[in-house]
Amino acid sequence: MIKAIVYTSNTGYTAEYARILGEKTSLPVYSLDKAVKALPKDEEIIYLGWLMAAFVKGLPQALKHFSVKIVCGVCMGESGSQLDSVRKNNGIPEEIPVFTLQGGFDMKKLKQPYKFMMKLMAKHLKNQISQKPTPNEEDKKILNMLDRGASYVTETALTPIIEAMK
Repeated sequence: MIKAIVYTSNTGYTAEYARILGEKTSLPVYSLDKAVKALPKDEEIIYLGWLMAAFVKGLPQALKHFSVKIVCGVCMGESGSQLDSVRKNNGIPEEIPVFTLQGGFDMKKLKQPYKFMMKLMAKHLKNQISQKPTPNEEDKKILNMLDRGASYVTETALTPIIEAMK
């Protein structure tokens, strides 16, 4: 039985999802650093981490300390995107449900070296989207995040995760 929600956040969007999930499930919420000190080894948890190149940040450490029952990666893209690459890149077994959640992005919140990397990635993404004849809604969201900073964290995005816990 899942006893806690554990997360790693870089700019706050993953932490926000963890907080909301904790409220919806009445489970305690811990950052990974605090969880390692506060929870027993092999405790059953849900793990949320931000995605970088389809790798869930902090997941290897969480897997060493806990029995991870559900993995959620928070990304710039649509909820439900990148599922196959997240599972493959992180070596997540088929029996562990994997979810991705659209978080947000704000260049001002990033620290080095991520700020430098994302400046390059932002330029690439903007160029890629500008070459499309008609950008779709997801493209427009990405451009909004890159240009102004934006959050797309929603409580409803957590519904499939809450269902998977039952």
